[in-house]
Amino acid sequence: MITVRVLVFVAGLALVGATIISAIRSFVLPRGVPDGLSRAVFTGVRSLFNLRTWRVRTYLQRDRAMALYAPVSLLVLPVVWLVFVGAGYSCMFWALSLPTWTDAIELSGSSLLTLGFANIGSFPRALIAFSEAIIGLGLVALLISYLPTMYSAWSRREEAVALLEVRAGSPPSAPELLIRFHRIDGLDQLPGLWEAWEVWFANVDETHTSLAALSFFRSPTPQRSWVTAAGAILDAAALANSVLNVPHHPAADLCLRAGYVALRRIASFFRIDYDPQPRPYDPISVSREEFNEAYERLAAEAVPLKPDREEAWIAFSGWRVNYDAVLLGLAALTMAPEAPWSSDRSLRRPRPADSKRWWAR
Repeated sequence: MITVRVLVFVAGLALVGATIISAIRSFVLPRGVPDGLSRAVFTGVRSLFNLRTWRVRTYLQRDRAMALYAPVSLLVLPVVWLVFVGAGYSCMFWALSLPTWTDAIELSGSSLLTLGFANIGSFPRALIAFSEAIIGLGLVALLISYLPTMYSAWSRREEAVALLEVRAGSPPSAPELLIRFHRIDGLDQLPGLWEAWEVWFANVDETHTSLAALSFFRSPTPQRSWVTAAGAILDAAALANSVLNVPHHPAADLCLRAGYVALRRIASFFRIDYDPQPRPYDPISVSREEFNEAYERLAAEAVPLKPDREEAWIAFSGWRVNYDAVLLGLAALTMAPEAPWSSDRSLRRPRPADSKRWWAR
């Protein structure tokens, strides 16, 4: 019997330790390290939301439902942590010669929630009860203290997304962005835009891997999305490099590089498949006909264009192939609103099995 109690004590200690490590990985560690417990929580909550949104007919209904997904998951996460900590300490209390599991659970719950109604008894139990109370309070305080950090990162992200609506329309479109800049004689101002979004991509890369729940926090306006905004900027930079007959500026190259690196890292965190070393002539989701339509639309607005359309298509395709798969994958994962060349061709209504594959694989 003593051996059984020792094994139960070790198992409870391991469960508490795993829970603490999960909390550290989720909110303290400043890098994107996947955590199985947090992933399981988000997977389970996502499955429930998928059941809710599977039969809705309009995007607005789906957006209203999914707006609650990330906040609800974040609130469920500390509850799961507390349950696991309580279960682990229940095992340890039972191992310290408590007569029944009911007594162990009552003592664990009293200590975890700092209610103090249970009789602790011996000094070793008192030490363990104190440690459980500290851990319980610490887990809740950890989430509360990081909420301002998360909303600050969300606010910085959404400021740029909102400003893009003025420049690229709603939903954002790469040709529309170039046309609007041309109409105000502002094509020479494009490098400043690329530089600003290079910084934006770097910030998103850091925050959306270290605090993965940010990827699912939706924009205040249903027709906005950080994913479709990223796609519009990358496509605009790719079109500027391949189509515009203006002096080349390296800021567009740097923006493209920062963009597809950021999207790839976020996609890797969620285990979205993509080719890390695509070839320039690999197929992309944007068809040649769609590219021609964009070219002709720019030409109709008297935007200065390179005369060799075939060469322009090859150049555009060579840039797009670097982020094509991850852009569509993230648009599907986040249920982004429909936007040209991104979410309009992605799986916007994933089945529960699909979203579980992204989270739990």
